[in-house]
Amino acid sequence: MALIKADVPHEIFQFEVIGDLSQSGDIAPEQVFKTLIIALPDELAVAIVPVPSRLSLKSAAAVLGATKAGMAEPAAAERATGYVVGGISPFGQRKRLRTVVDSSALRFERVLCSAGKRHWDVAVAPQDLIRLTGAIAADIRA
Repeated sequence: MALIKADVPHEIFQFEVIGDLSQSGDIAPEQVFKTLIIALPDELAVAIVPVPSRLSLKSAAAVLGATKAGMAEPAAAERATGYVVGGISPFGQRKRLRTVVDSSALRFERVLCSAGKRHWDVAVAPQDLIRLTGAIAADIRA
């Protein structure tokens, strides 16, 4: 796993329903992030937003310097990342895609995102998420 190789402190969580992660009271729903693959005119990119939020494709495109963005076709997302839709992790993707993470992540000591398999998340410091993915932090929620 990319996090082990980079010697990044992390914690793995397994869950059946995403709501299970916030049942303990230690994890706010807004600190659980989803990894979305978006299609820009000439490339695919990654947008990471809190699960309860919607992605503003217009904002994500603007941050990445594109004129427009749409959601990537699932097959294209899987080919580019090496992960199955529903379990796409921002870490260790087959092809490094430009990434933007919603700036709300910076409010938390740690955030959760997919660990690369459905029903598995990994908790990391948002600064590590940004550093390891080369992400830009910006407001990309709708």
